[in-house]
Amino acid sequence: MKIKELGPDDRPREKMAEKGAGALSNAELTAVLIRTGCGKENAVEISRKLLKSAGDSLVSLSGMTVKQMCRTKGMGPGKAASIVAAFELGRRCAVEVSTVEKIPITAPAMIYRNMLHHMKGLVHEECWVIYLNRANYIIGREKLSTGGVSATVIDVKIIIKNALERLASGIILVHNHPSGNPQPGPSDIRQTGVLKKAAETFDISLVDHIIISDGCFYSFADERVEVMH
Repeated sequence: MKIKELGPDDRPREKMAEKGAGALSNAELTAVLIRTGCGKENAVEISRKLLKSAGDSLVSLSGMTVKQMCRTKGMGPGKAASIVAAFELGRRCAVEVSTVEKIPITAPAMIYRNMLHHMKGLVHEECWVIYLNRANYIIGREKLSTGGVSATVIDVKIIIKNALERLASGIILVHNHPSGNPQPGPSDIRQTGVLKKAAETFDISLVDHIIISDGCFYSFADERVEVMH
């Protein structure tokens, strides 16, 4: 029976989209990788045969070569290569050093030092966002926009979307003032208030908004600036 003839709950890709990869059996996950069947056998049936050839052991399957996998009827070099590549990615993921910076952010000066090399000497404004987990570890940073001499755009929707995708618990907004004066203007205060309100809607904390100039910085958190009314 072809995959498309199966019920929605029995189609691996549709099932994964609906219930997550954890709901799939080993054969179904393998079928997602090989994508298509061969002759009268669908991808799941071929995957079951392939797993059986490995003693129904994922460890044994991970050690098989493309040539060995191709001994299973319905498996070609392309299908086998996809499985070999998936296991190799799994190995690399297992040994990869965490990208989380294991130093909790406890003071605005830490962010200033962290971001100064990105912004020092710029003649235009840039806006960056730093994402934090619940332990206040940095789990990511990205430049959101580049502006002119005296302004840059803060896209609140993009910030919140990216924070949710990273499962961030906190965010720190950082931008620079090329003029050398780090004091916030009315627009900075207004935009900070809008971002804070939007973040709180999703239980995300706007930990700080830091404005950097060469040799100095301004922290909304340190100065206790009132940004909400």
